[in-house]
This record gives sequence, C-alpha cells and structure tokens, in this order.
Amino acid sequence: MSILSGKNILLGISGGIAAYKSASLVRLFVKSGANVKVVLTPSAKDFITPLTLSTLSKHPVYSSFTNEEDDNAVWNNHVDLGLWADLLIIAPATANTLSKMANGVCDNLLLATYLSAKCPVYFAPAMDLDMYKHESTRRSFKVLKSYGNIMIPATSGELASGLVGEGRMAEPEDIVTYIEDDILGKLPLRGKKVLITAGPTYEAIDPVRFIGNHSSGKMGFEIAKAAANNGAEVILITGPTHQKVSHSLIEIVPVTSAQDMYDAAHEYFNSVDVAILSAAVADYKPKDVATQKIKKKDSTLTLELEKTKDILASLGDIKKQQYLVGFALETNDELENAKGKLKRKNLNLIVLNSLNDKGAGFKGDTNKVTFIDDKEIITEFKLKSKAEVATDLLNKIISQINA
Repeated sequence: MSILSGKNILLGISGGIAAYKSASLVRLFVKSGANVKVVLTPSAKDFITPLTLSTLSKHPVYSSFTNEEDDNAVWNNHVDLGLWADLLIIAPATANTLSKMANGVCDNLLLATYLSAKCPVYFAPAMDLDMYKHESTRRSFKVLKSYGNIMIPATSGELASGLVGEGRMAEPEDIVTYIEDDILGKLPLRGKKVLITAGPTYEAIDPVRFIGNHSSGKMGFEIAKAAANNGAEVILITGPTHQKVSHSLIEIVPVTSAQDMYDAAHEYFNSVDVAILSAAVADYKPKDVATQKIKKKDSTLTLELEKTKDILASLGDIKKQQYLVGFALETNDELENAKGKLKRKNLNLIVLNSLNDKGAGFKGDTNKVTFIDDKEIITEFKLKSKAEVATDLLNKIISQINA
C-alpha cells in the first residue's frame, strides 16, 4: 500500500501543454488509494477537459469561484478546498502561475486555494528552456521554496518549442515516487524496524480442537498500520485472525501457537528497534496433544495443562537497545498488577486496559487504556477507537525514543 493511501490530494493544473500528463497523474494518485480532487486554472481547460479529469478522479472538477453553467450559481469555496487537502500538488506549474504564487497574486480559484492551504505544497514546473532559465523564474523557485513549498525538479528533454533542454515536467510516475519518497523521508520512524505481535494463539488439544481466546487482533493490526504510516518497517507476527492489512512496509508472519509466536519473535527481535507485544498469548497449553480426534465417550474430559513460554519476559531478558512495550489486560488491582508486570519483564512501557471498563477489551472497535512507562509516569486516556489508541501509542514511543 502506498503512503498516499487514504490521503486527500488536491491537484492544481495550470495552462501549459504538459497538462495532458495530468490525466495520468490523477489516475496514478487514485491507484495509490488517494482521494483526488482537481482545480484547473481557466487557461488549463484549453489543454485538458474537466470531463476527463472528473471521470478519472470521480469528483467534480473546479475551475472558477462559481459553477458558470449553473443558473443557480454555487460558490466553490477555496478555503474548504484548502482545508480538505492533505497535499496540494500543482502540476504542471507554469512560469505565470509560479510567479503569481511567489508574489501573492490571487486572480483565480487555484491561487486562492493555494493561499488558503495549510498542507504541504508540491509544484512541478513545466515551461520552455529559456523561460525555465530566466532570472525571474529562478527567483520564483527560490521564493516558493523559502515559503516551505517543495519543488519537483523539471527534467531535460524535447520541449514543445522543439528545443531540447531543461524545463520538461517530470513524468507522472516520477512525480508520485518523488512525493512518496519525500513523505517517507520525513516520517519519524523512517529507518526504524518495529516488531508487533497481534491476535490470539491456538493451543492444540487434538487435530480438531484447541484452547484459545476471544482476541480479534484488531488492536495489533491498528498499531501495525500506525507504525507503517510513521515510516517504520513493520514485522507483524499474528495469530489466527480475520483482520487484513495491505501496506508495502508491513510484513505479515502468520503463526498459530504460543510456541510458534515465541520462535518468530525471537527470530526477529535482535534486528528491531521497537517491539510491541499486543497479542493475547495463551498462558497454558495441553501437556499432551492427541494425535487422533478425541472421541466423546465419558461425561467428563480432563486435560493436564502446562505453562507456555513467556514471550514478553524472555525478550525483556535479552533486550539491548530495543524499546519494549507490553500489554496488560486486567480485571482487578489493575494499576498495581500492570506496574509489577512492567518491572518484572523489563519493559519500557506497558499499556493497561481493564475488562471492567465498558468498551475496552476483545473484539470491539474501541479501547480505554493507560500508559505506564519505566519512570512510572502514568497517562490515562478516555475511551477511543483502536485506531486512535494506536496513534497515541506510537506518539508516545516516538517521543521516548527521540528524547
């Protein structure tokens, strides 16, 4: 999954021959999972039609402050467009549009939206060779970059004039890659490796039956997504679950039993920077596993159980530079039990939740947690979605490892 997935991208198109490439750019953004809206300058419509862009983006295309063809004119609010966007990309950005952006000229909807935007702004220049080299254009580049805008450099090649040189707009595939790399490079966990365990474990009784628990894996999967969205390379070791995730930075390692999870966690632990063990691992397993299905003969069945290996404690024993996070699901004396687990297992942070809190625990989409770190700083949170809890957790970890 692209880092652009789920993002709101506003594509601004100004009036240059390179506007024909914008159709491919819209398609690539949509393919990456982004929500795309398009704003055209009036002259851009001479090079590409709103109908084409609307069809590809699945959204209306904006070009003026009102819908000109509508008898009951509807105001196209540039402020709303600017606030909607997670990213504003102006491609092609002509010399005229760049000069207006640099000097605060606001004579069309795209420029008004640019001045209203609170998000990162990328611009991809496109113009003829002499225009690209002109001192006024170079000044526009310098001024816009000083404002924090990000320039996607033009390439060299054959230009509309027939000249060959610098000024050709970067190809759509290269623009997408440039933006993805730029975003990833600025993410706080870029270059970090994170190990996450999720879901339940199943401990076999016989080839048909097992001992398990009600964990859905939702919390662990949300943590994995949050870590990947912060730039981390994620190893997600998951027990049996119906949860799905597709992200280029997440490697899924499926396991079944506590022993499987123990082995996988130890295989990867030495190579990671952060380990977050959110799985609901079985504490006990059948001592003897039947090789054939146990037949229902007697009115009772006695199983002898033995302890499973404590994955969290075993990692705490061998950790070096790793930041280690555990989870504690409690039903009584919650805070004291969590503090004890934090110390016993040599953790940096423990996430406490209680089955006594409505909306917390297994299967649901919400959780209510308390963070306790190794300095015994306690942070309580209200009931939130598991996605929000995952964000809070990653923010806490980032603040700790970057301290």
